[in-house]
Amino acid sequence: MEIEELSLLTVEAVPEDADCILIYGPSSDISAAELEMLQEYLAAGGNLFLLTDTPSDGESLTNLETLMADYGVTTVEGIVVEGGQSNYAYGYPYYLLPELESHTITSPLISDNYYVLLPIAQGLEISDDLDDSLSVSALLTTSDAAYSKVDGWAMTTYSQEDGDIEGPFNLAVAITKTNDDESESKIVWVGSTSLLDDDTNTAVSGGNQDLFLNAVNWICGQESSISIRSKSIVSEYLTIDNASASTMTLAVVIILPVVYLVVGICIWARRRRA
Repeated sequence: MEIEELSLLTVEAVPEDADCILIYGPSSDISAAELEMLQEYLAAGGNLFLLTDTPSDGESLTNLETLMADYGVTTVEGIVVEGGQSNYAYGYPYYLLPELESHTITSPLISDNYYVLLPIAQGLEISDDLDDSLSVSALLTTSDAAYSKVDGWAMTTYSQEDGDIEGPFNLAVAITKTNDDESESKIVWVGSTSLLDDDTNTAVSGGNQDLFLNAVNWICGQESSISIRSKSIVSEYLTIDNASASTMTLAVVIILPVVYLVVGICIWARRRRA
């Protein structure tokens, strides 16, 4: 892959040889001129990879939201918190372990039981009234017990409160659009920039990196390259969901010691009687 930085403020149009535009963690909204350039680029068969977070300063990304609304996807207010224990890790309900939905991008990860970990994510909503030229598929989803904390970064509790938005939510989607000139545009939108966080990738044995690379290959029409990388021989973390961690803790800390204690008392009592 050849990667170049591009500032849309310094060009009149997106370069024609750009196979894909990556917008990673925008901290402010795109301008009206940038919106127009991206619309023209996508309408001519361009591709987009978008990774966003819930804005920490409360600023809305109005123009970027307008761009994506034309492709049938909008954001859900707030930060997603999981209510199902098997869908988050490390005891933090915002460390999401989403369900991987069937798609060309995710199939290799599903078959090899890979995790994707998204610490702090925003929900993505797919329109119920999609244009016939649009196809939108969920890649990552939450459980039905998830909810979005509308206070976002200012939340004071992880518990669900009045006003919080009930799930389930999409956390990543893949979009295919057939344009008026019969060209095809592909977009992947992930509602968390933590997909590319180094610590996150280590914790999930590279599942996040594989999802990212597979998404890029799908966007750029290199589907023959979609796979998972061979596993590293270096030490890696074991990722388990919170429910499994609680069960293991209960077994190791309480159940096994009690069993050993009971067996020891029984043996002691029998020998004493003898």
